[in-house]
Amino acid sequence: MTVRGEGEYALGGVGVLDLAGERASFGSRLLADLGARVIRVERPGGWPPAVRSFSFLFENVNKLGITLDLEKKEGQDIFLELVRRNDILIEDFPPGYMSSLGLGQEVLRGSNPSIVIVSVTGFGQDGPRKGYRTSDRIASAFGGQMFICGGPENPPIKPFGPQSYYLASLFAAISALVGLREKRGDRRNLSFDISVQEAVAASLEHVLVRYFHEGTVAGREGGLQRDRGFCISPCRDGFILLTLFQQWPTLVEWMAGENMAEDLLDKKWEEEGYRREHIDHVIGVIGRWTRSHATQELFEKGQSLRFPWAPVRSPGDLLECPQLTARNFFMDVECPDGGQAMQYPGVPFKFGMPVPRGWTPAPGPGEHNHQIYHEELGVSLPEMERLRSRGVI
Repeated sequence: MTVRGEGEYALGGVGVLDLAGERASFGSRLLADLGARVIRVERPGGWPPAVRSFSFLFENVNKLGITLDLEKKEGQDIFLELVRRNDILIEDFPPGYMSSLGLGQEVLRGSNPSIVIVSVTGFGQDGPRKGYRTSDRIASAFGGQMFICGGPENPPIKPFGPQSYYLASLFAAISALVGLREKRGDRRNLSFDISVQEAVAASLEHVLVRYFHEGTVAGREGGLQRDRGFCISPCRDGFILLTLFQQWPTLVEWMAGENMAEDLLDKKWEEEGYRREHIDHVIGVIGRWTRSHATQELFEKGQSLRFPWAPVRSPGDLLECPQLTARNFFMDVECPDGGQAMQYPGVPFKFGMPVPRGWTPAPGPGEHNHQIYHEELGVSLPEMERLRSRGVI
């Protein structure tokens, strides 16, 4: 099988079979970004239009798309031939589903002993909840992420977007890369079991560590950093992330020069401990000052004073960011329906080898059936039509 960019890109020559849905499709997308040839396998008919959302389009760029019914014997025979010709398999079916079809790991390795298998499930392949269904929201709640998101006076909230699934996808992509490395040492039985709940819990940063060492239950801090060193403050035209304790005398002098320091000139506020005890007052005074300024104005002057401040950018601001423009971060990708090209976020890495620049849109259901089945596997056109009529492809 001719694979994408063989020898040209970091993962040139690597073939990936992508059986993943929402839980892990971003992981195989990352492999495609590195130059792997990813074949997305969908059931005949593909996902319903409601599922082919902007997230779907984003997570499946640079992939080929075929349709195949794994529950039919003829579909399984074709799938095993694809397994034989590829290096990595990523799937997010419920535990035991592949085995119930007769496509367990022993069978897959009968076709390709060195296939790297990455399985992403809600709670893992074992344990009392292995058979439970999940969603991104459930994983965020069950993994402890939701508990620490939101304001201190408000109930927990879910972070924006499918963050739980993206965390699991990142671990899936890393696992696939580890598996490729181990293959070079002729390692076999390379299987990776990714739990979405564990992916979320593993990324809680200080929360669990503080609980283990101090017995402290982290609370919701809203726009404050956990040590209250940073806060998000409103400006005339947006918001800015600023420091509350670094270079305090300089900040107060700046505010006083505009007659907006209020009582922060009092000696008692020079004590960091006192400021921490009365942080709400400090934030209130600073907020009234920042509201009188434009975000960019505060950012630029803060930078000149060596303050580690940053404007809170909107999506529109990002598109106009000179840094991202200079690094060619955004990519133009054709619309699947042939409409005007859309801009997509690009790859967040650069290294010695090139990454693909000619991005292709997310494939439609069975868009590459002819290429994969006829041109590469040698299935005749009449046979393809027979398989299509039987709902195999």
